[in-house]
Amino acid sequence: MRIFPLAAALAALAAAPALAQTAPATAPGAIITHANSAGDLAALCDPAPDNPRRLESIAYCQGYMTSAGQFHAALNPPNSSRRPMFCLPSPPPTIAESGLGFAAWVRQNPQHANESPIDGLFRWAQATYPCPTGTAPRGRR
Repeated sequence: MRIFPLAAALAALAAAPALAQTAPATAPGAIITHANSAGDLAALCDPAPDNPRRLESIAYCQGYMTSAGQFHAALNPPNSSRRPMFCLPSPPPTIAESGLGFAAWVRQNPQHANESPIDGLFRWAQATYPCPTGTAPRGRR
């Protein structure tokens, strides 16, 4: 019965290098319909005014960011002993402000544009909303 979990773990390890590779950059001016890189996600978060899929792009961005934020919150509940990757201010920024802020950050940090969308998003969140230094992880001590 232990063979299946071992096989699954080995398959996951074998797939990890392929999943860690960055996606090729999207051609300038192309209409992006899904995020293969942080640069793609940034383009979806701040699409050109004449983009025929502007509303869909913004909705994609906001859904992606909301999901990533909810996942981060689920991994770091208030009584967790784990230190969160980032700490939002109170009150937190709106989802629209976050999307535009992320897009601006990627433009200012093009060296991260080819990272995976989630890596780029969390890198931005850590840079923009760092947790106070010198504090212990939240929760039980």
